[in-house]
Amino acid sequence: MTETQTRWDRSAEVDTQVEELLGRFSLEQKIDLVSGKVVLPTNPWGPQPPESPIPPFSLSDGGGGIRIPSQALGAPNTTALPAPIALAATWDEALARRYGDLLGVEARANGHNVVLGPAMDVTRALVAGRTFESYGEDPLLQARMAVGVVQGIQAHPVQACLKHYVANNQEYLRNTVDVRVDERALQEIYLPPFTAAVQEGGAASVMGAYNRINGTFACEHPHTLTEILRGQLGFRGYVMSDFMATQSTAESAQAGLDWELTMFGRWGNHLLQAVQDGRVPLATLDEMVRRILRPTIGLGLLDQPLQPVIAPLREHGMLAREIAEQAIVLLKNTGGLLPLSAEGLRRIAVIGPDADNISAAGGGSALVPPSNAVSVLAGLRARLGERVRVDYAAGVDPIGPGVLLPGLGAIPSDMLRPAGDTGEHGLRAEYWPNLSFDGAPVLVRHERQANLNRGFFDIEPALSAASPKLERLPADLPARLSVRWSGTLQAPATGEYLLSLTSLGSARLLLDGQPLITIVPTATVVDGAAPLGFGSPIGAAASAIQVLSTTVQLTAGHSYAVVIEYAANTPEQSFFKEAMLRFGWQPPAGVVSTQIAEAAELARQSDVAVVVVRTFESEAMDRPSLRLPGDQDSLIRAVAAANPRTVVVLMSGSAVETASWETGVPSVLAAWYGGQEQGSAIARLLFGDVSPTGKLPLTFPCADDQTALRSLEQYPGVDGVVHYTEGLFVGYRGYDQLGILPQYSFGHGLSYTTFGYSDLHVTPAVSDDTQPLEVAFSVENTGSRAGTEIAQVYLGLLADLNEPPRRLAGWVRVALEAGERASVRVLIDPRSSERPLGFWDTDAGAWAAVRGAVRVFVGASSGDLRLETVVTRT
Repeated sequence: MTETQTRWDRSAEVDTQVEELLGRFSLEQKIDLVSGKVVLPTNPWGPQPPESPIPPFSLSDGGGGIRIPSQALGAPNTTALPAPIALAATWDEALARRYGDLLGVEARANGHNVVLGPAMDVTRALVAGRTFESYGEDPLLQARMAVGVVQGIQAHPVQACLKHYVANNQEYLRNTVDVRVDERALQEIYLPPFTAAVQEGGAASVMGAYNRINGTFACEHPHTLTEILRGQLGFRGYVMSDFMATQSTAESAQAGLDWELTMFGRWGNHLLQAVQDGRVPLATLDEMVRRILRPTIGLGLLDQPLQPVIAPLREHGMLAREIAEQAIVLLKNTGGLLPLSAEGLRRIAVIGPDADNISAAGGGSALVPPSNAVSVLAGLRARLGERVRVDYAAGVDPIGPGVLLPGLGAIPSDMLRPAGDTGEHGLRAEYWPNLSFDGAPVLVRHERQANLNRGFFDIEPALSAASPKLERLPADLPARLSVRWSGTLQAPATGEYLLSLTSLGSARLLLDGQPLITIVPTATVVDGAAPLGFGSPIGAAASAIQVLSTTVQLTAGHSYAVVIEYAANTPEQSFFKEAMLRFGWQPPAGVVSTQIAEAAELARQSDVAVVVVRTFESEAMDRPSLRLPGDQDSLIRAVAAANPRTVVVLMSGSAVETASWETGVPSVLAAWYGGQEQGSAIARLLFGDVSPTGKLPLTFPCADDQTALRSLEQYPGVDGVVHYTEGLFVGYRGYDQLGILPQYSFGHGLSYTTFGYSDLHVTPAVSDDTQPLEVAFSVENTGSRAGTEIAQVYLGLLADLNEPPRRLAGWVRVALEAGERASVRVLIDPRSSERPLGFWDTDAGAWAAVRGAVRVFVGASSGDLRLETVVTRT
């Protein structure tokens, strides 16, 4: 549907067609439709959909690209885009529209007509596993990006499905956690992105979340599904459950759920019976079908049959690179080290565990198969050609899901030797398909570390963002397994060592035959018992992990026999085959691994060192902290000490702690998860082919304990309940309110040039709630290179409303040549869906206008505000 046509949810013609089509459905066909059965399988061997008056739907996850390619095409036909958090760092609404357009094109090309996305979960806890799938900590930035993506997707005969509605902000106990949130915070922080995507974007559908909201599951919550979504927001499309998130039959249907997405449903025949016995009125079922048919007809899905074709992958790859380039945030550039010049360079060291591949990506249902792959190492070699030698060192062990476990970091592989010393580093691993090590092991192999984390992100390769250097476990290994790791630990120095086991299940550590640590779970199952079903919630395993440690005295040069035995025998190990064990340590101060020492030596011999570090982030599990995993912080410190011309490139889906290692590092880039062209984008930015324009979509705190969430009750929750007691003070709003100085503020981002601000004027100076504010000011490029500034406008509402000191109200992108100056304007409309000059009046149950003095701030970030004035609202 073109933008000149009447939108699907406002069209009388569409409504007429819906009624005509509804009359063709039998009762059983209506039940099939709302029960999610009129859907093509994701593989040719799946069950075919039942006969229906409409063609079947074909669904694909659509976070950072189209995840499930058509089986008929055989070859990769998708583009791995930069993660949505990277798109947010561009602050570019037009680019968001192009991002969505690519999703729509590739969805159709791969035989899909429903994209499960975008995700619009406001970042509340920075360690949340799916932060990378959304657009950061501010509801306005979330809303603007989401509207563009939705409009781009639905410019094609493809439906967008907004997720995850609502207050879905952590993976820890995500299926069951009860979010206690007040109505004002819900309306002002968590709902605005959905409001904008529905009212402005015209989104076809919304996905209900897993969590509870104030005691009631999101997929059977009448207040959020019916009173807010349909009544307040005027949504006329349908609500789909998240996968297997439906907790009831009649209750969820009556509350406002329209489509159950599942393998093992609570609807189907159960819903048919509920309609027949009157627990769900036939009129309710008919309205559920209408909601599904309305966007299906209005967006043209019935008119254009699915026909897989080859996508324009080269063109899409160029867009992926452009987005990745614009998303990179220059956090720090002391002494103007960047941009680098190839002139005079002889040798560059590229260092990092996965700098030679593109596995730095978000895992789970948002992971996308690339049609091309350019690592940072490959990107720099291609950019520099034969003129400059580009050498590589890993520095630390490759990064995989083991880093999500709490406790001490895994012992580096170069401190370990497998039993029967083959000259390799690591341990001998033996796996049994039972809990008691009975019989012969079914798998014997060499592993770098005892660092096992099996789960949702590991049940199939298409979900795992682990380094390709890490060998996967066979899929047919059962959930209830046992493992023995054996070998030797070689002490690099004499002193006191803290050794630890992190375990979900039974575990013990023996050193030279002596038991040092024994972990016994609080409850166990017997071998041979029926495996738990899906009912064991995602995130439950993390709540049962135990960490025990002990101190030992070791002597330099001595080899100690090590045996670790593990059995995955807790009830929390479920459908997703969770098995979790890590052998960790804290060595004496000053001890570094051989890999780190070798990387530092390479850096010493090079003109420049580029250290590429990464996180592992995924659906199903939150990060244990903001620290870089896998001893990468030690790697950075060692390299920077060896070469003062060191650049650190952060590949992550959220904030990371930098304060502990960045003192000696002149330049730091936040490159996010940059998609398949990440290496090309980073190389071009490092050498000034493009200038950095990205701005942070979330705050980088100084440490884990210096964020706006200050208690366990706030995160991850206590006894299955998480309290949003911070209310409106989410992200930078909370830092401002609590007086916490972050390492890097929301909106921060440097350039290869500098910008000055002046001449702030706001009109009208006195206005009522019907008049927009026009914020006018000048931006000048005061440096010697061309660049683009993202100038931001914040409001401070001085009324006694328990308001944050500042809230983002708008921004403008300004491209300027060296020395150029431009007058720019930002229009702030009080009637827009984000209500920038309003507040939610809980007593009235409605939006109300802010009266009195309003401070207007303009600057380069929430922490770098250059101009200020006051206007009055009457």
